[in-house]
Amino acid sequence: MTIVFDQAEGAEAELVRDRLDMYNVGVTGVSTFYPVHFYVKNARGETLGGLLGNIWGGWLYVTYLWIDEPLRGRGWATRLMDQAETYGRERGAHSAVLDTHSFQARPFYVKRGYEVFGTLDDYPKGHKKFFLKKRL
Repeated sequence: MTIVFDQAEGAEAELVRDRLDMYNVGVTGVSTFYPVHFYVKNARGETLGGLLGNIWGGWLYVTYLWIDEPLRGRGWATRLMDQAETYGRERGAHSAVLDTHSFQARPFYVKRGYEVFGTLDDYPKGHKKFFLKKRL
């Protein structure tokens, strides 16, 4: 036996994710999983923003929310969050969870009704990482 370091997102990474997912389903009996991918695109089809996450176990998990700098402050993040939360409710999610850093968008999420339930200091050094949740 040996431990191998590999940065590639290949078959091994997929195997690890799939095996953990199978374990989780076996223990919980919850197999319904929905990927969540919403994008802001311009007329040329270029992606200028997006929200990525998933729905499992009654929770919408927002993994990434990004808007290109020229579009910020124009309501695109709000529209993406609205779409994701609606999609989550339609698929049985009762709550949403996400994380953000002190240099990112915590006030935006709090304004949307999310509440901080955990904080990591010095992640990275001199900053904080916040964990937030909201009932849908």
